Amino acid sequence: MVWRQRATLLFLLIALWLILSGKYTAKPIILGGFFVTLALVLWIVVRMDEAVGSPSPRPELAGFLVRLPRYLLFLVVKVVNANMRVTQLLLLSRVKPYPRLVRMKVGPQTVLGKLFLANSITLTPGTVTLDLRAGEILVHALGPISAGSVVNGEIDREVRRLEGDRSVSADQRPTTEPT
Repeated sequence: MVWRQRATLLFLLIALWLILSGKYTAKPIILGGFFVTLALVLWIVVRMDEAVGSPSPRPELAGFLVRLPRYLLFLVVKVVNANMRVTQLLLLSRVKPYPRLVRMKVGPQTVLGKLFLANSITLTPGTVTLDLRAGEILVHALGPISAGSVVNGEIDREVRRLEGDRSVSADQRPTTEPT
């Protein structure tokens, strides 16, 4: 199974290089650089798998790639809305920011899902992921509105949908506790 995943990664890296480079000539310097980079990436992946131990459950790659554009669109909308709220809070409002820490249970089951959750929260203006361990995430929020985007579990639900969890409903909220 591990070799199948590595072969899939190898295929995807070669396809990505062909798509992005636009270089279809067999110049030795270009091909040499590509193969050195490819070997380095595969070596890093193997070392990371060894460091983690047994690989955690990973989402099915094809389904994940199909669901990824929807998630990225959600994230762009979320970032733009949060950016407007933070700008309004800092420039137009007389209300001072009320920073807070929020700890919540993490819904995503895979390492990749947890990574997407933590990075999505950090990409959203007004929130920063401080810690992710033992099934919990610690987030610093600029104010109650920013904290609300974490507390209502919207990003958590979307990441679980990205993982392929079909049981996610809009009324589910993660367990949170202000710190």
